[in-house]
Amino acid sequence: METRRRSDHELLSQTAFSFLTAGRIEFGRGVSDQTVQITLCFGRRILLVRGRSVARVDALRDELRALGADVAEIFSSGEPTVQALDAGLTAGCELRADAVLAVGGGAVIDLGKAIAALLPGDGAVMDHLEGVGGARPLIADPLPMIAVPTTSGTGAEVTKNAVITVPEAGRKVSLRDPRMLPDVALVDPALTDHTPRAQTLASGLDALTQVIEPYVSSRANPLTDALCRAAIPKGARALARLAAAECPHARDDMAFVSLAGGLALANAGLGAVHGLAGVLGGRLGAPHGLICGRLLGPVMVANAASLRAAGGASKRFQNVAEWVGQGFDLAPDSVFDQMPELLDRWQVQRLSQWLSAETDLTQIAEEAAGASSMKANPCVLPVSELVEIMRQAI
Repeated sequence: METRRRSDHELLSQTAFSFLTAGRIEFGRGVSDQTVQITLCFGRRILLVRGRSVARVDALRDELRALGADVAEIFSSGEPTVQALDAGLTAGCELRADAVLAVGGGAVIDLGKAIAALLPGDGAVMDHLEGVGGARPLIADPLPMIAVPTTSGTGAEVTKNAVITVPEAGRKVSLRDPRMLPDVALVDPALTDHTPRAQTLASGLDALTQVIEPYVSSRANPLTDALCRAAIPKGARALARLAAAECPHARDDMAFVSLAGGLALANAGLGAVHGLAGVLGGRLGAPHGLICGRLLGPVMVANAASLRAAGGASKRFQNVAEWVGQGFDLAPDSVFDQMPELLDRWQVQRLSQWLSAETDLTQIAEEAAGASSMKANPCVLPVSELVEIMRQAI
């Protein structure tokens, strides 16, 4: 079996790497109070992309209008589709928008980034999507974009892509360009306080996965390593605390972990968890974070076994096991074997309710094997192994 791996020494001795991120990041409780002032620096015609249920966004809209802005609203429901993106582009053209402000979870921010990216161009959405479209680069710079996350999960406020669902193809694919990084990211942990427990755990598992996968990625570099080393133990502890009860300090930590994950994945890539999750999410409609959480344990076990078979598991896997084991109060030498049972105790749903006996796991695995996220996985997992990973998540 072909295995792609690099030693810890090779990774740590790297001297050449690049690092891209948002033009400006503000982090901390209360930083979202700057949203109106910062947004108006980019113009007076503002396309506001938002969810429907956040009352604070109503106040934000009203304040913008009171200060003379022309605001058009795009309501995002669920993960963005090609149809939702087309509707947003139509609204942005009618407004002749100067800038896009996205306030919400990762799906809202992805929709905002995609609208900002495509508004200045004249091609169809499908011309630019990876996997099912033309994957054409953007022909013009995106509009200015301000991202204000209200969940701690995807880190979309500092990533250079937007995940778009293509229902006809049963796939989630990316619109990707370094210029899609938001101009400003305002990360205010207070906006995540009292998020429902199920959503907190699903998004938190995504955030944790997104600092683990870049750390063991074949594209890791010293700067992403520094972020992940700080975030992995913090994320495991915070997630366990939030599984037990509401905690503002844990909310602060999870917001940092989510931000760190976005920074890391944008520069070091992800791995097999997200390679599978992209295809499974497009087929099943299950929450992305829940899928990632259920896949994380089996993928880490499979990766470690594959690396051992090729000459020895990386020290990085041992580090991750120790950090996560301490945070979850599980034995480090079997932490990822124990994760399915831990998630059961936390009442995180398994994937069985979205899968039927007719679901072709082999076909899903074959599609996932070609996903862009798979290219950064530390080893090549065969289709049969990917099928077994999904069975464990079911």
